[in-house]
Amino acid sequence: MLIRISLILAVVAALAVGVVNFVWVKDKITTLTDDRNSQRSQKEQAQTELASTKKELARTQADLKQTQQQLADTQTERDTAVANAAAQSKRADQLTDKLAKTTQERDVAQDELAAYTASGLTAAQVSKLNRSLKDMQEAMEALNEEKIVLLHTRDRLQSRLDQLLGNTTDIVLRADLKGKILVVDPKWDFVVLDIGDDQGVKQDSELLVSRDGKLVAKVIVRSLEKDRCIANVVPGWKLGDVIEGDEVSPAHPAS
Repeated sequence: MLIRISLILAVVAALAVGVVNFVWVKDKITTLTDDRNSQRSQKEQAQTELASTKKELARTQADLKQTQQQLADTQTERDTAVANAAAQSKRADQLTDKLAKTTQERDVAQDELAAYTASGLTAAQVSKLNRSLKDMQEAMEALNEEKIVLLHTRDRLQSRLDQLLGNTTDIVLRADLKGKILVVDPKWDFVVLDIGDDQGVKQDSELLVSRDGKLVAKVIVRSLEKDRCIANVVPGWKLGDVIEGDEVSPAHPAS
């Protein structure tokens, strides 16, 4: 009887140990499974972050390459603008010298014509001298026009050069420069003016828009043509609606 009881107790004890071991092993397996899943999740997150970092690095490298190209293009454009401005200035100086020489020759011809007229030359001789004087006068006027064109070109190049070099000095225009607004685009805030390069307007110059003596807005020239220009309304300077017929004058007139 005692032996049977002992066997029963042994079996019960073995079962209890087995249950305990099973619970312990199950907990251990659950812990290991959770650790494995956590490591797998961390690995996947790390791989995702690595891929994102690689994409960001590639994008940054592309942006850097683009920025370097833009810098090189800007430097090339600046060098070209400097060279063109120097060439135009040299050409303007040459025209000034040539104009002075032509003026002197014209004055000499006028003196000679007066002297010949007083000396009693024939009509044919006087006509020839008159023709020569007229030719010189026309040549001088042509030189004057070419000089004006070159000076305007030089001013445009200088303005572009200042923009490339980051110079922000105000662009001075003739104090007597006046114009009117021909077209208004209220959606994009730009206007078309009836004055341009021939009247002395310069690229990126600023003009004040007024109506009945009251300031309406300020605009800045963005596109310049021979006898008209396109300008954008300067943000913060729009005091009222700009309309066709409004007058414009330099924001920075020459003193």
